[in-house]
Amino acid sequence: MITTHVLDTARGRPAQGVPVVLERAGEEGWRELGRGATDADGRLRDLLPEGTPVADGRYRLTFDTGAYLGEEAFYPQVTVDFRVEHGEDHYHVPLLLSPYGYSTYRGS
Repeated sequence: MITTHVLDTARGRPAQGVPVVLERAGEEGWRELGRGATDADGRLRDLLPEGTPVADGRYRLTFDTGAYLGEEAFYPQVTVDFRVEHGEDHYHVPLLLSPYGYSTYRGS
């Protein structure tokens, strides 16, 4: 399972409505697996249909931060590239966001 969560650190609250795309790297390049937008709690839990196996490999999440921050966005898009080594595990990849910076980590 792959999920994400976006927190607006400048406003001190979840970032609702951030569009997100999940892709997986393959022999022919990147392939989209799912997309959605964060909910009122800043979470996106259904990038993949429930029960979809997650294969080992490289994935990336692309956050349309400009759609959320508007003209304030110094980084109008954030891409997080990560590796799945045990597809049966839960991979939670949060994004901490502000108009002039961001950070990410592997959550739980």
